[in-house]
Amino acid sequence: TPVTLNEVAHSIFYAPQYAAIELGYFKDEGIDLTLVNGAGADKVMTALISGDADIGFMGSEASIYVYQEGSDDYAVNFAQLTQRAGNFLVGRTAQENFSWQDLKGKKVLGGRAGGMPEMIFEYILKKNGIDPKTDLTIDQSINFGLTAAAFTSNDADYTVEFEPFATGLEKEGSGTVVASLGVDSGYVPYTAYSAKKSYLEKNPEIIQKFTNAIQRGLEYVNTHSAEEIAETIKPQFKETDTATIATIIERYKEQDTWKNDTVFEKESFELLENILEEAGELKKRVPYEDLVTTAFSEEAAK
Repeated sequence: TPVTLNEVAHSIFYAPQYAAIELGYFKDEGIDLTLVNGAGADKVMTALISGDADIGFMGSEASIYVYQEGSDDYAVNFAQLTQRAGNFLVGRTAQENFSWQDLKGKKVLGGRAGGMPEMIFEYILKKNGIDPKTDLTIDQSINFGLTAAAFTSNDADYTVEFEPFATGLEKEGSGTVVASLGVDSGYVPYTAYSAKKSYLEKNPEIIQKFTNAIQRGLEYVNTHSAEEIAETIKPQFKETDTATIATIIERYKEQDTWKNDTVFEKESFELLENILEEAGELKKRVPYEDLVTTAFSEEAAK
């Protein structure tokens, strides 16, 4: 069965998904998967709603925004993959005793307003008593995925980066990872799979098979070494050498990035809503029961 999956970014952060692809888990389930890089949750959601994608993989905040707009055929989250933020704060030089207070008066390359990377960044700043609007300058003008290149040539003091860009800046001597947003924000439902309500109702067996493949991908990364995983997903990251991929995977493993199952818990959803509220992006609380189903995840984890 052909299934088009539109992902928010192509990052080693999503290793379980690429392991599932490379190890043939989708094929085993009878799914012919086409993977498209949407480059940003807003673009992934547009593809999902328009029907260009069957399944969207992005921050769940996007599904809340669509629901808030009053859409009848909104996106429902059916499987969670990551349970921590996957980005890192990169500075110009190493800072052994880094404190978030060091960002006061500085310029940071951030993300799109209302997007998960930026909201988590601001959430951490507020947790540390820093006002994102007045205590520092956050440049939000650079497109997702292009901030690392911009950092090498502009005057910013820090940049917030996903992998492989964070490690890439370190390797070329342009920056050093000084903090992990995943560690400092705690457990957050960072990325999940969603499909339109109508698609879920019409194709429950496809969604189940898809979730089964992702569950196997999670089991693989949670039971194999960083080196083994790097070898497995290398075809997805041809431009990155295997040793670098392994380093990045180890970094993600150490901070407990990947869940053991794909069940999207209610308390995780409520934490996400807290973060949205603090960012001024939530008009009113939305019902977990409408936007999340755990039926497929629970079946896949059996």
